[in-house]
Amino acid sequence: MQGIQEVATGSPRIAPRDLRTVPEVNVLLTRLGLGTLGTEDTETFPGRNDNWAGTTSAGHPVFVKKLDQHNGSPADRLRRTLDFQRLTEHRPQPHLATIACHGWDEEHGLVVFERIPQARSGAELMVEESFGADLGLVAGQALGSLHGNEIPAGLELDTTVPPMPAAELAHGLPAEVFDQSSFAELTCWRLLQQDADLAAAIRRLRQAEAAAERVPAHCDLRLDQFLFAGDRLHLTDWEEFRLADPARDLGSFTGEWLYRSILDIVTTRGDTGVLGEISFADITLTPAEVIGRGVRKFERLRPVVVAFWAGYREIRPAPAAGLAARAAAFAGWHLWDRMIAGAALSPQLGAVARAAAGVGRTVLLSPKSFVDTLGLGEPV
Repeated sequence: MQGIQEVATGSPRIAPRDLRTVPEVNVLLTRLGLGTLGTEDTETFPGRNDNWAGTTSAGHPVFVKKLDQHNGSPADRLRRTLDFQRLTEHRPQPHLATIACHGWDEEHGLVVFERIPQARSGAELMVEESFGADLGLVAGQALGSLHGNEIPAGLELDTTVPPMPAAELAHGLPAEVFDQSSFAELTCWRLLQQDADLAAAIRRLRQAEAAAERVPAHCDLRLDQFLFAGDRLHLTDWEEFRLADPARDLGSFTGEWLYRSILDIVTTRGDTGVLGEISFADITLTPAEVIGRGVRKFERLRPVVVAFWAGYREIRPAPAAGLAARAAAFAGWHLWDRMIAGAALSPQLGAVARAAAGVGRTVLLSPKSFVDTLGLGEPV
């Protein structure tokens, strides 16, 4: 999903859509008193939604997103985004920094945000090894603050359950999903559908989720949705915001670091002792060596998760029973989610993706066994 953080990270790789073909963008900007944008003065960033980032004729740095028809209707995704904005208006969020929303156009699925100059995404900081335990603590405090919110009277949040992981897809794909899937995506689903134990683990997770408390939750958490600017860590992209099991967000954050450790099995990251130094390792690995390197790679990253969990519990000191185990299970599912998302852009499923699926499966089958390993255990 396209996120507002993308305006601040990386180099744009595609030309922006000509704003003359989307006149409603400048109509909205003008109505909001922000000036106008010219196509030649904007950047766009990869994602499913058309987007424009630039400084308007009136000198306002903005990011404009036009919500596309994917993963739910644009109207639903805009409504959830605005639900979060309304929550923050009623409830101050001292530990949760977000991006200012200037306004929106519901008819055309447009939303305008402030653009933060010089901001860098959490994903970028992770790659550079500068997202350390200090930022992990802040991220945990932010999620704790979000999950601890009481809903003000008159604000009705979405209560639908996020669609994934979908236990029914373990038995077969709808025709339209099959027709639109790449060969690599179909390989992912075949791996799941041929694994009765994994399908049962997903059903258990969904049942545990259904019985869990529901809190205001992000529900699409990835590190690229954190923006670091100055000394503040902002959380962005609220299109999936709703009342949900808090374990989803906790598991997604944990899963990001677990996934990073798997990607690094075939790199030299952490092998030289120099932060940020990386190249592809010139090695051939046996299955046992893959496991050994994976364990060592995660041990380097685990302190970030430990700090994240400590920050979360600083704000919510008495987590509900079973929260850590469900978070571990969602961390396992996160690896499958990342594999499926990557498969949409790949002709075939690579060895690293399969390794991620294997680790995710192991955690999903026995999540309680991995609570401490993942950094979600009781403080020492």
